[in-house]
Amino acid sequence: MTQKKRDYKKEYKNYHSKPTQKKNRAERNKARRMMGLKVGDPREVDHIKPLSKGGSNSKRNLRVVSRKTNRKKGAKYNGGGGKYKGGKRIK
Repeated sequence: MTQKKRDYKKEYKNYHSKPTQKKNRAERNKARRMMGLKVGDPREVDHIKPLSKGGSNSKRNLRVVSRKTNRKKGAKYNGGGGKYKGGKRIK
């Protein structure tokens, strides 16, 4: 019994063309423009309070960080206190 080969291109197209994914991509791009990041810049915009937790795209809620830092943080938020207070790492 042979398995059918996956069509990754089709899967990608179906997932990324959904309205929610388009909206999320537009929000990320809006935040990048607001913070002055150009195409090809390896840095990313971090939402101090993630959009998924009710955060906004206001400049107060954004900071420019490296890709590694942003991926490590993920969607963590602890109410403005602790490790990521005010967008700065607290030791």
